[in-house]
Amino acid sequence: MSVFKDKVLLITGGTGSFGNAVLRRFLDSDIKEIRIFSRDEKKQDDMRHALQNPKVKFYIGNVREKASVDVAMRGVDYVFAAAALKQVPSCEFFPLEATMTNVIGTNNVLLSAIEHGVKNVVVLSTDKAAYPINAMGISKALMEKVAIAKGRELGQGAQTTICCTRYGNVMASRGSVIPLWVEQMEQGKPITITDPNMTRFMMTLDDAVDLVIYAFTHGENGDLFVQKAPAATLEVLAEALKQTYAKVNPKYGETEVKVIGTRHGEKLYETLVTREEMAKAIDMGDYYRIPCDNRDLNYDKFFTDGNEEVSKIEDYHSHNTARLDVEGMKELLLKLRFIREDLGLQPRSKAKEIRSE
Repeated sequence: MSVFKDKVLLITGGTGSFGNAVLRRFLDSDIKEIRIFSRDEKKQDDMRHALQNPKVKFYIGNVREKASVDVAMRGVDYVFAAAALKQVPSCEFFPLEATMTNVIGTNNVLLSAIEHGVKNVVVLSTDKAAYPINAMGISKALMEKVAIAKGRELGQGAQTTICCTRYGNVMASRGSVIPLWVEQMEQGKPITITDPNMTRFMMTLDDAVDLVIYAFTHGENGDLFVQKAPAATLEVLAEALKQTYAKVNPKYGETEVKVIGTRHGEKLYETLVTREEMAKAIDMGDYYRIPCDNRDLNYDKFFTDGNEEVSKIEDYHSHNTARLDVEGMKELLLKLRFIREDLGLQPRSKAKEIRSE
């Protein structure tokens, strides 16, 4: 963590699952200060009382209001831009709200960071931004375009470096299906599945933090980073959860699974890297680095300089990545804090009702 020694880190949307994971990772490091910026005073108050750590400073504000971002940005070295509206159904019904936070809000953070001489900004995105079909994904895709364009504009060697990360389903983050299914089991209700054959990338919050740190340490202006990840069908995930919680009470292993059909804006599988991006992606081992397109706005180049390889390349998506079976999924589930607590493998750090990581 030496790169963070005596530095100030700002996390927008810092009271969310990602912000909590970063705090767990960094609080015992040699970082000087972590600033939590969000609009939810209740979550900030809960976090303040739970941590009681002088390294953590709290700022009330909204990324939609650049003036409030400016207050938190003074003296900051690094920014993790995590503030977002990311619930697919709510964004579907309120697409302008998603645009205001995810696109305009992120742009405000980038402008403020550049003005205040911040060294590195990592913008967090989602697999739903690749070939988006819902409002959340569309707003995140445009957010990526804004960040990448700003990085391209700054160029290499600039005082501020802006790059993006894109990751898939983060298990047990807020809004994840895993805590919902556990709650349904405990209440004696059926597990509700949209489509048993639907696949999703499976990542832990620690994986998400690893990806952001990797992008932070390896990124150049306009880069997009993706972490390779396994996937599982919803059917496998449900069965793995049932077998895992059968150790708590055998009746959970007999929980009914009820198929309810696909919801607003859901895909059968998620794409992490489009084939257009794969054509220029650089394989970094556990990650893909996708550099930005540095062509200028000369339309002739876009019409005459094509890439025949694109049509031969396949997307990187949750149907063609490494597929977890039930045993592999159970092993991954045991990395989740609340599941380990429910199984008595570690002491509780939060109330039993709080199942998000």
